[in-house]
Amino acid sequence: MTFKRLALASLLAVAAFGAQAADKYNIDPTHTQVEFTYSHMGFSNITGRFDTVQGEFLFDPANPTQSSVNITIPVESLSTGVEKLDEHLLKADFFDAATYPTATFKSTGVTAAGDNALKVAGDLTIHGVTRPVVLDVTINKIGEHPMAKVPAAGFDATTTILRSDYGVGGYVPVVGDEVRIDITVEATLAK
Repeated sequence: MTFKRLALASLLAVAAFGAQAADKYNIDPTHTQVEFTYSHMGFSNITGRFDTVQGEFLFDPANPTQSSVNITIPVESLSTGVEKLDEHLLKADFFDAATYPTATFKSTGVTAAGDNALKVAGDLTIHGVTRPVVLDVTINKIGEHPMAKVPAAGFDATTTILRSDYGVGGYVPVVGDEVRIDITVEATLAK
């Protein structure tokens, strides 16, 4: 009977350790940005961003490959700094925000890619179309947040997609099909 109790206690301890290995972090929306850049007729490279990023990620500083992320971006938070362009991008020939109000990213795997570098594979959904992408991630800093006095994590990530793959191909090829996405995230450990 003692052996059974010891075995059960060991299994519970292992299960508890596994469950606690990756901690939940809350994204700081005031220090998180998702930007996109595309070519406008070859003359300029226009940059816009989404001002609202919602979601969560589980992060294990000791083993980042056990981490995961699930993000939702309200498309109407799009901002290029040009009001008429923002209105046009939200219409049916681009994002069609009335029909497809959110873009999402859900990770499917994380692999190490060198010092402070990860590859985060996942499913990106834009305009109702889901496709696999890989984010090249740099771990900027892991440590105590000097103001909040709680564990914090910061990352930069980038990927390039073809917008036509997502049904957002208005004016291709005059307006570039290739879109670079740059992300910076600051987050603190959830209480």
